[in-house]
Amino acid sequence: MAKVLVLGEIRQGELRNVSFEAIAAAKQVANGGEVVGILLGANAASLANRMIHYGADRVLVSEHSDLHAYTPDGYTQAIMQVVEVEKPEGLILGHTSIGKDLSPRIAAKLKSGLISDAVSLDVTGDDVVFTRPIYSGKAFEKKLVTDGLIFATIRPNNIEPLEKEESRIGEVTMVDLEIKNLRTIIKEVVRKTTSGVDLSEAKIIVSGGRGVKSKDGFKVLQELADALGGAVGASRGACDADFCDYSMQIGQTGKVVTPDLYIACGISGAIQHIAGMSNSKVIVAINKDPEANIFSIADYGIVGDLFEVVPLLVEEFKSIAVN
Repeated sequence: MAKVLVLGEIRQGELRNVSFEAIAAAKQVANGGEVVGILLGANAASLANRMIHYGADRVLVSEHSDLHAYTPDGYTQAIMQVVEVEKPEGLILGHTSIGKDLSPRIAAKLKSGLISDAVSLDVTGDDVVFTRPIYSGKAFEKKLVTDGLIFATIRPNNIEPLEKEESRIGEVTMVDLEIKNLRTIIKEVVRKTTSGVDLSEAKIIVSGGRGVKSKDGFKVLQELADALGGAVGASRGACDADFCDYSMQIGQTGKVVTPDLYIACGISGAIQHIAGMSNSKVIVAINKDPEANIFSIADYGIVGDLFEVVPLLVEEFKSIAVN
């Protein structure tokens, strides 16, 4: 039995789904021990019970003014103070932009190992074995922590959250943290997109490549994504061509995603793009070129003009929703 800390990530006033996935992973690591959530930021206390409903035993909250927006210095100081008091045997974060930035800093200060981007874990007795992809997802390796803190980040959309139980109760504690000597202060956060599904956590993604041809071409993909309740992504080629913003880029140098359904429209299938989406559960490719590399990894392929195929899909899915 062990005590495991989990950082809950807040995005636009809501807990990200990866927070609940991290709790599920922490429950396995704790192996009957205690899972303690950490929430940092403005109005964080109002979200604490959600972590408990998804399996946390108790939650520590700080609404310190210097933690209202993520900064590496602020979050590092906060978590280090919590670790010093709680003395956990494990620490789990999401493998998100925050987790990827924060976890190496924490590991260095704790002089601890770090298992990053885990997609699954198995517990046998006291051994916790994490599985993570290597070589751009072409192979997987298993990692076992033999000594010290079990510290890992988990890839979103890979570990199933525990079932929500609103009857679960747990202690929520406001903690007094000292945050000082910050090198960065966030005064305002300006987002390029204010609505829609978070790409890294989307269960359905409709993605476009150079075959989309223009910015207006992405409107067709957005219609399909809206009909399916999904998000819109892009290949690097589409971003380089200025058809869309780089925040939508999926691939080796963009976001790595693992949705239940990935629909690739006008994407040839460059290895860099495949590295970011090849672990999707179901892949559908739409391309005019029957020799396009994307078909080699697709579960279903449609050879045709995306501007003819996608509107038909939108019409069909909308009719299914109505009926």
